[in-house]
Amino acid sequence: MTGRYGDLDYPSLTKRSFLLGVCLLIVGEVGDAFLSQYGGTVPAWEHQLLVSAAVLGVLIALCSPFVFGIVLPLTE
Repeated sequence: MTGRYGDLDYPSLTKRSFLLGVCLLIVGEVGDAFLSQYGGTVPAWEHQLLVSAAVLGVLIALCSPFVFGIVLPLTE
């Protein structure tokens, strides 16, 4: 029987979205550290892209367990 939002696998969505957030955080932080240490001068857009990826990764990693693990299953 499908629910209100279709046939969604909430545990899988929760785990995958959390891992996506962690990967974005790691790519942003490691990339920023690598470029600032070995890259010399870095254009502003590259620095902003990596910082934004890290911030977005934190937000996704913190919000996805609540959205896919608690809120959406309770609203079905």
